[in-house]
Amino acid sequence: MRSPQSPVLTISGLVKDVGPLPTLDGKMLRVVSGISLVAERGQVTALLGANGAGKTTTIECAQGLQKRTQGNISLLGEDPDTAGARLRARVGVMLQDGGLPPSARPIPLLRHIAGMYQNPRPVGELIERLGIDAFSRTSVRRLSGGQKQRLALAAALVGNPEVLFLDEPSAGLDPQSRQLVFELISELRNLGMGIVLTTHLMDDAQRLADYVYIIDAGRNVAEGTVAELLQHPLPAGAGEQHIRTLLFETEPGLDFTGVLRGGVSVTETRAGSYAATGALTAEDLAAITAWWAGRGLMPRSLSLEARSLEDVFLDISGREIR
Repeated sequence: MRSPQSPVLTISGLVKDVGPLPTLDGKMLRVVSGISLVAERGQVTALLGANGAGKTTTIECAQGLQKRTQGNISLLGEDPDTAGARLRARVGVMLQDGGLPPSARPIPLLRHIAGMYQNPRPVGELIERLGIDAFSRTSVRRLSGGQKQRLALAAALVGNPEVLFLDEPSAGLDPQSRQLVFELISELRNLGMGIVLTTHLMDDAQRLADYVYIIDAGRNVAEGTVAELLQHPLPAGAGEQHIRTLLFETEPGLDFTGVLRGGVSVTETRAGSYAATGALTAEDLAAITAWWAGRGLMPRSLSLEARSLEDVFLDISGREIR
């Protein structure tokens, strides 16, 4: 459900051209082609798409970091292309490349940034929460990718923003740091902050997002809550809804032809590992276990997985490499 409060961000018909590029006979290259979206307070809004889909360009236009070619943008009720420093002070930005001065050290840098705001978050709180003490004596240029990400997140939050933009926030993070960042994002959302993030990682979107926009080739191609998107119609010929995948391991080279009804396919993904995919029913599970029993087979592992957001994304945007 979308919030009844005024959105933190509204984009309507965004178009962004870059160029001219000599390789395109001097024509402008259109990297965003009419994207529209709304991001609400107290929600995580995810822009989900492959690398090069237009996600980063969209949020950079939303922040005023790039000038749009066409369309309308309202960020906290103002046009980011014409707004002044007061709007920028209300917005936190964590860019994919960090944008941090390479010679700076983390804690002096955060204190310097905090001094630019009237009501900053306590720097010590961010240092402790994001584990920055562990690398506080290291210059930015010598930080690992995950350390830079944590520092960039702290820098985006130190101004105590009303809306937070996160571009690929889990890139380069180890599992512990990823968990930490996810917990912090959830807490900020629950405190009423509007959070807009881009990602090409389906698990991140499925775990974090209240509302998802799937972006492909610079366009909106689908939107909704995760639950709504998981009910997205399957491609023609894919059979019934509610696809499930049964994963199991047993002897290699088995032929399951005729074991399961039509519409359910079994593939040996590697020697002895199988995936049965389709609109699986209890009768299908009974048939395959009876087939195993008749041959004296006991699977070494067995799991049943629901259709995922990644499945939906691939169904919508295609499975071919571009």
